[in-house]
Amino acid sequence: MVKMRSIQRGVMTMACVVLIIVLTACSGTPGTDANGKVQVTATTGMIADVAREVGGAYVEVTGLMGPGVDPHLYKASQGDIRKLEQAKVIFYNGLHLEGKMTSILEKMSKSKLVTAVAEKIPVEELHSGQATGGTEYDPHVWFNVKHWMRATEAVRDTLVEADPDHAEQYKTQATAYLEKLEALDAEVREKIGQIPEESRVLVTAHDAFGYFGQAYGIKVMGLQGISTAAEYGAKDVSELRDFLVENQIKAVFIESSVPAKAMEAIIAGAAEKGHTVSIGGELFSDAMGAEGTAEGTYIGMVRHNVETMAAALK
Repeated sequence: MVKMRSIQRGVMTMACVVLIIVLTACSGTPGTDANGKVQVTATTGMIADVAREVGGAYVEVTGLMGPGVDPHLYKASQGDIRKLEQAKVIFYNGLHLEGKMTSILEKMSKSKLVTAVAEKIPVEELHSGQATGGTEYDPHVWFNVKHWMRATEAVRDTLVEADPDHAEQYKTQATAYLEKLEALDAEVREKIGQIPEESRVLVTAHDAFGYFGQAYGIKVMGLQGISTAAEYGAKDVSELRDFLVENQIKAVFIESSVPAKAMEAIIAGAAEKGHTVSIGGELFSDAMGAEGTAEGTYIGMVRHNVETMAAALK
């Protein structure tokens, strides 16, 4: 009996040692990984890319929405909720881009560092979305590179607040990225300027390129409003078809995160009226390209879009 108790004590002691080792391995500052990196969760790929550029080696960034995902219609999974809960910092676009996720993110802002990057842009620089999508403001701010520079500054300031020990590194990395964005803005202006003025008409599946059109001098038309949650009808299709025919528009563009069937219906309708319209290419609107590709970064996505537009509209 004594021997049995001794064995039991030995087993219990060993179990306690194992538990202590496990707890020690799993312990650490909340919101950091085993290497001490700040855990960051971002909703869209564009925001995740900025967080990686600014955060560098001091952050571990998890993006929730991958290539081809429509943020307007996105529903958070239980896995997403866990990723949000485990993060020290959460970045999202705001201006209702994330649709049904917005209320979850707003609740989390009461207990952790949460930043809506688009809402750092002055209100007077935002477009009203009432006429085209039913939301207060157009959320697609990343299509004006100057606006995305403000979003980058918002990411920088939040990371400095979350991890002041590496404040100087975040500031230095943000400055380097902002210089790249400044050069990108000039590049976009130059390439759009090469398109004949009468041909600067961008027709897409939904009205995501309003900021782009205003910033770079190109007329933009979308079949749907600023949110793909808004349904389009036969009247919308016929009106856009008639615009293409009357103005002899040669090309329309599909989007990686929006089904192409609507634009195909418009092309078919124009053909019935004797006008040929082609698909000028696929643009990245609400989501970037695949990870590991040029289009899988914000700068690469913008370049792809502009080069695609220029090739089709020239």
